[in-house]
Parts: sequence; C-alpha cells; structure tokens
Amino acid sequence: MVNILTRSLIKSFTKLNPISIGTKFFPTNSLETEYVELFNYTQTILFEIDKAEITSDSILENLIRDVGGENLPDDYNFYELKPAENKIEEYALVSNIIMGNDRYFYIELPNPSNLINIFVKIIENEKGEVVEKTATELVAKMLSKNDAIRVAIELIGIGLSEGVQVISAVGMTGAASIERAIHYTQNVGSFPGIAFTKLGGEYALVFDSPFLLQESRPVTLENYLFIDLIDSTKFIDKKGRNQLVELMTGIKNFIETECNGELEGYREGGDDFIARFPSKDLAIRAGLDTAWFALDNGAKIRAGVGKSRREAGERAQLVDNLNSTSPLSLVVFELANGLYAYNIPSEFTKTLINLVENEKAKLIGVFAFVFVFTYLMSVLGFGMFSFVGVIIALVYALLA
Repeated sequence: MVNILTRSLIKSFTKLNPISIGTKFFPTNSLETEYVELFNYTQTILFEIDKAEITSDSILENLIRDVGGENLPDDYNFYELKPAENKIEEYALVSNIIMGNDRYFYIELPNPSNLINIFVKIIENEKGEVVEKTATELVAKMLSKNDAIRVAIELIGIGLSEGVQVISAVGMTGAASIERAIHYTQNVGSFPGIAFTKLGGEYALVFDSPFLLQESRPVTLENYLFIDLIDSTKFIDKKGRNQLVELMTGIKNFIETECNGELEGYREGGDDFIARFPSKDLAIRAGLDTAWFALDNGAKIRAGVGKSRREAGERAQLVDNLNSTSPLSLVVFELANGLYAYNIPSEFTKTLINLVENEKAKLIGVFAFVFVFTYLMSVLGFGMFSFVGVIIALVYALLA
C-alpha cells in the first residue's frame, strides 16, 4: 500500500496511480530473495494504467485462454468458491506472475487404484515432478500453474473414463493444494473437478460426464518483450557511442544467458530490440532486470510485454503518451483485462519517497525551514529570492 501523501506526490510527478512501492512478498528461496531485495532497494513502483475489471466471466475467459480451449471438454461447470477483489493485489502479482509460484497440484482418488501409477507416468511425461505418492493420493510440481490445471483436467478425464471420481487442486505448496482440495469438497462435494486460485479469488471446474481429450498439450503462447532506450541520442552525447554499445550488449547477453530469451532483430550499436520468452513471468522479470541494469548505468528504458511483437511494441510506446513531468523507465504488461507497469524511479524520486515514507520528522523540518525562510525574506523586502530557500531545502534533503 501507498500512504496518501506519497500517493499524491507520485501522482503529481507521474500522472499515474501508484498501487505499491517495493513489495511485501516474503521470499522463500534465493531467487525470490534477490528480487524482493531489488524491488525494495530500488523502491520499484507498481502503476495502474488501465484498471482491470475482475469478474467471474473475465476469470473464466482468462482461464480458457491460458489453459487452452482445446484442453477443456465441452461439458463442465465453473464455480466461484471465493470471489476475487476487483483490484490488483501487489503480493499476489509478485507471487503468481513474477515468481510463478502457484504450480503444485494434488490428486485424490476415492479408493486405491492402479490409476495412480498411470498418473505418475503422465505427469513425468509432462515434465512434472511427483513429490509424494500413496495408493490414493499424489502431490506433483509442474512448470506452471496453467500446466498444473491442464494436466489435472487430463487426469480427471481419464479417471471418469474408468469410473473413478478424481478430485484435484492447485496451490503454492503441496500443503496449500491439499487444503484447497478439502475446501473444494466442503463447498462442492465429492464430484470430479479441480480447484485453483486466480487473481486472489478461488474457483473450481467440475465435470459431470465422462470425457477424454484427444491429447492435452501446453498452450503455445508467445511472450514478447520490446526494449527501447529512452533518449539514446542524449545518452550518446553524454557518455559516447561506445558506452551505448557496451550497455546494449550487456543487456543482450544477460537476456540470452540468464532469462532464456531469444533475441530478434538486434543490431549492434542499436538502441532497441525484441526478445521472445517461453513464459510471461520470464518476460516481465527480464524487463525489470533490464530496467534496473539500465538505470544503474545512467539510462532509462521503455519496455512492453505482449503476446505478439506488435502488442509488445505498442505497450512500450505507451510511455511516450503518458503525461509525466519527465520520461519514466517503465515495464508495461497486461494483467487480466487491464494494463499495469513497473517503474524504476530516479534517485531524486527515491529520495522524496524515502522522506515521506520513513523520515517524516525531517520532511516537516524542511517544510518549516522553507516557510520561515520565505516569511523572513518577504519581511525584509527580498520576497523574489524566496526560491533560494526551496533550493537549499532540496539540496539538504538530497545530501542527507
């Protein structure tokens, strides 16, 4: 959350609505710790550009798109067990999108069956990992939440064809998926189906009649990242073309080696490129990494993530149309049916945020100094020099 004073300050400079500064996500491994520290150290701001309208219909629409209509039978029921709030929650965004955490799933059979061994082989063929297995239960970890839902639907269909009612659920951990399965049976009953979360809400797909999909396959979703250096001419004038080439080459190598990205249309000495990624979370993380790296080297980028090259490019170009007081280093992406962006603020903006958030006493002192200085200058007949007090206060704030 952002307090009222900080929100007003940021909106006055950026003309955008800030949702959060940094993150409240609690890391559980080295990768998460690295990103949480970067979010909080750089005071990365999450902006809302176009508000998402989150409803049951939009959740189902996104589910069909992400899992693939071909991986769903014609006959199913969609239940809302717990409605999602009609807002983007920063913690859930970092957990489910940026870190891609919610990918464990639990399978439960009513009685011991050899189906459990068949399910293990299918999961392993889908590049999943079986964590625990008994005669009636198993917990597995998939590459993504969408893969977990897709494979669970396939297993439920096989179970129905054999007259076995399979219950499944997806969660951030094995324990969370088991807990969600319990919640499912308490609210829906012991009907074959799968429970999962989407954007903070809890939902379920329930299947009444047998079905057998031809072949369950991962959805081929292209995830493109468009990167463009803001005001590269000014950067070259200040630091030289060699520095530009060095910066862009560093970004290119990082995306290829660390982010699993495939670059398209890169020209040495250029200031922009497009990269393709196997998943949305990797594309957003690569955009954030690039923005942090660029700012550390005295540059700003505009970045867009989309399902096509054009969509990614259009989202990056949104930065030019924002009514900000100065160009913003933004990573723009879609969430539900809205548009959101991460902004890596400048050192000046970070200083102001830190004053408002953490050093209110110092901020009050600065305002008091400006007020007294302005009053004294007016009394002495030098009112036109009152701006000097503002400059002194700003210099003090920055140096302090």
